[in-house]
Amino acid sequence: MKILISNDDGYQAPGIVALHDALRTLDGVQVEVVAPEHNNSAKSNALTLHSPLYVHKAANGFRYVNGTPADCVHIALTGLLGYRPDLVVSGINNGANMGDDTIYSGTVGAAMEGFLFGIPAMAVSQVDKGWGEIEAAAHKTREIVAQMMAQNLVAEAPWLLNINIPNMPLQALRPLKLCRLGRRHAAERVIVQESPRGDVMYWIGGAGAAKDEAEGTDFHATAQGHVSVTPLKVDLTDHDNLGYWAQTASRLVTAGSVAPQR
Repeated sequence: MKILISNDDGYQAPGIVALHDALRTLDGVQVEVVAPEHNNSAKSNALTLHSPLYVHKAANGFRYVNGTPADCVHIALTGLLGYRPDLVVSGINNGANMGDDTIYSGTVGAAMEGFLFGIPAMAVSQVDKGWGEIEAAAHKTREIVAQMMAQNLVAEAPWLLNINIPNMPLQALRPLKLCRLGRRHAAERVIVQESPRGDVMYWIGGAGAAKDEAEGTDFHATAQGHVSVTPLKVDLTDHDNLGYWAQTASRLVTAGSVAPQR
């Protein structure tokens, strides 16, 4: 079995090093890393289309790219590796990717790129920043992958999972809990500063607090010490309101067909 690892914190981040070290101990598994050269948090699914990408190899064998997380997985799957991996694992991210975070997350973006190519994929994050208990998170990820392999879930149709692991010792982590995504409040205000040259600078504010952290959400599960697992999909269609918009579109077409009065 072949696993491709990527992330959005960069190839030298403690999270990807711990993840690689854990997954490579699985029996019969070949693990390869293709990750960004620098931190690319919040790059979502962005691809680099107007400048060339370069691939270099670090002393530990990791390959790194001067591009986004999605770039890394994309070029790995379209020619760099020379083979098709069985699983894409992105992470372990330095901080949570829950609720609305998944729209912006480069960690999720890398996993989603694998999913778009028809490969099972998972994005793995720690709830709190700082890499506390990163070895426990890596071991828990190894357990999840081993269980997926044992149940032949990796060989089935592609799936995309978003996993968040509390920063706790391995023995203290509670069992996996299947969750829906929660919601966050709007982000904090933009931070305005003056540069040394007198120019006004704007920094995007931090993420807002949890808005929907009810039971059943990823926020609630991780707060209780569970490892949250949320299956994701790419279809953004508002299926619940297709009927409403069909009626609205019909009215718009009818109104548009009326000749304007002169």
